[in-house]
Amino acid sequence: MSNDTPYAKLSPDLVLDAVGACGLWPDGRLLALNSYENRVWQVGLEDMPSVIAKFYRPGRWSDAAIVEEHTFAQELAAAELPVVAPLAFDGHTLLWRDGFRYALTPRRGGRAPSLESVEQLQWLGRLIARMHVVGARQPFAHRERLDRDTMVQRPMRAVLDSSLLPVSLQAKYRAAAERLDAAIASRLAAIGPARQLRLHGDCHPGNVLWTDEGPHFVDLDDARTGPAVQDLWMLANDTAAMEAMLEGYQQFRDFDHAELALIPALRGMRQLHYAGWIAERWHDPAFPAAFPFAAESRWWEQHIADLHELADELE
Repeated sequence: MSNDTPYAKLSPDLVLDAVGACGLWPDGRLLALNSYENRVWQVGLEDMPSVIAKFYRPGRWSDAAIVEEHTFAQELAAAELPVVAPLAFDGHTLLWRDGFRYALTPRRGGRAPSLESVEQLQWLGRLIARMHVVGARQPFAHRERLDRDTMVQRPMRAVLDSSLLPVSLQAKYRAAAERLDAAIASRLAAIGPARQLRLHGDCHPGNVLWTDEGPHFVDLDDARTGPAVQDLWMLANDTAAMEAMLEGYQQFRDFDHAELALIPALRGMRQLHYAGWIAERWHDPAFPAAFPFAAESRWWEQHIADLHELADELE
């Protein structure tokens, strides 16, 4: 299986066979869901609600790291948190079929949260705090940390090694990325060590679905170790929104307000990581189709300008 085209052999028939191998009866209905890092399908079943089949990108995570993600999700669900956890078959949540690793979860629909609603923000704050109570019980052993190596230096190398970045912009990109990295390092040093715990890791509005019963969290694929504020800042559009979330959060768990000063550094890490992620995955045919702008010089020029702007904010 080529690392450049890791899903070339993942056919609809293979997806159906993989679900059928779990003792379920697919009815032939398949819906490919919006996912680039992995491949995710909604699979209709006979006489049962549909399931979601997620096929993991080969080579990204170790088996132990995936199982650790599943165990965390199950731990959260056992604590009565609204988290979609993987289904177990013969005691296993990580499954194999024709060289692909995959997992099945129940289908849970919903709509995007209203991040202008104080009530919904407070609700999210309470749930994230409860998630963090569980996350603080024990550390991850196999999953990544939210640090400069993972979120800055590796993505920066991926961009510089990629043919995506125009040669004429390489020196400017390197200068902007290194300047932002230095500013991030300075901010982290000034704040000092933040308390670390197991996180959702990618808690943006697309990973929170709302129903009449309230919100539930999906997709712990980026679960990692880091500071609590990482699971808050992407849901807070402004200071008032963050205050509403923290009002709910602190009903269940203390929050170190010094972590708020980490947000510009975390935003900078995310910007650098995003460009590196696209560059690293560019040979996957799904990426040029989904991110055509990354092949244009003007996008990289704007990205470089954004990196300098983030460095200005941190400095």
